[in-house]
Amino acid sequence: MRVVDVLTLTGIHDCRVGVQIGSGQKQARRYKKGVDKPRTKTFRFSQLNIHNMATITQTQTTATESAPLKLTLAYQEEIHEEYKYSAYLPVYDTETTFPPLKPFEFNDRGLVANKEKPNLLSKENAPALKVINLTPGIGTEIRGLQLSQLNDIQKDELALLIAERGVVVFRDQDFKDIGIEKQKEFGRYFGPLHIHPVGAHVKESQELHNIYLGSDNEYRNRRRGNRLTTTGYHSDVSYERQPPGITILTLLSVPPTGGDTAWESQTAAYARLSPPIQALLENLRAEHSGFPQAEGARRDGLFVRREPVKTEHPIVRVHPATGQKALFVNPGFTKRIVGLKDEESEALLKLLFHHITFGQDFQVRVKWEEGTVALWDNRVTSHTAISDYNVHVPQEGLRHGFRITTLAERPRGVNGLESRWDE
Repeated sequence: MRVVDVLTLTGIHDCRVGVQIGSGQKQARRYKKGVDKPRTKTFRFSQLNIHNMATITQTQTTATESAPLKLTLAYQEEIHEEYKYSAYLPVYDTETTFPPLKPFEFNDRGLVANKEKPNLLSKENAPALKVINLTPGIGTEIRGLQLSQLNDIQKDELALLIAERGVVVFRDQDFKDIGIEKQKEFGRYFGPLHIHPVGAHVKESQELHNIYLGSDNEYRNRRRGNRLTTTGYHSDVSYERQPPGITILTLLSVPPTGGDTAWESQTAAYARLSPPIQALLENLRAEHSGFPQAEGARRDGLFVRREPVKTEHPIVRVHPATGQKALFVNPGFTKRIVGLKDEESEALLKLLFHHITFGQDFQVRVKWEEGTVALWDNRVTSHTAISDYNVHVPQEGLRHGFRITTLAERPRGVNGLESRWDE
């Protein structure tokens, strides 16, 4: 087992894993040509307690004699032989482990942005620019401007716009075709890149968290098989000590209909509460835990590359760039309210989760199109995928993409209330 140093937070790890994976791919290509046959072993997902999914192949390739690397494929190769984005298909590195994330200094790019955003939203810079608000309170759609061409000043203004609007959706983008290194470079501008502790990733980089739901891999739906709905609002890995700020999601393959994503405004959700409830929540912390996620992964036979943590975050946090107050709880990872009796905690969380999930007048639902990229701020939103299409009907297609998630500051609440955890 290989242990990678937590310089992950600075992005120094990028080449460490990528080079070795790339070498493994090179050897795999040589094998197809009849050279250097690698050792292969095939399993069924049923052996991993992940039922009715694909056959996967676990191939051990060697970058150097002392550094073996195992990749477990989470898809069927034969059905993707002509897929343009096969390099982005989901795999699991079953060897590399990471120590706990270390604290780091974070400076929000939105703090230095011009609040009027004259560089980002100027038709002088982009004559075809078209900007519309998808709802009054959350969501903005932009056409006629390429993310891949933004300069740093424009990126700063974009960070502020995302904080203000919660989610910004860019259409007709070339982002998915600029290559993994440029994609990571773009994300890293907004903060250190997060590596998911249990999720699938792309072959060339663990920083690209894989989003995949197709006939050969239904894991994302099977996990919710005993529920009435596949939806589940959450803020990405909110259990981290310094949880995510901006997330960038692009889909490489989208169904012709269905597979939308919905976001909810945590600033609006907070504002809707009555003043006595606001005042109560502003003095409380809630526990966010990664243990259920890690335990579920192990139960399903998946690899946990970083041990789980739990953190007590302020229930109401203040965004550093806007000063806005936002709820910071979500049904996905928030488990209890610190300092309350069990019944009190359960009742209050039930109220907040119901509020978040069913507040359709402060939510936005986005339909994916070819070339769509969505960027959102996890500090002021929660979101859910909507898996409402039949993956077994070829006409309904495959939903596949990747997510780049940036880490941000240690949450700070009202009157300086900060996150805390046991060392």
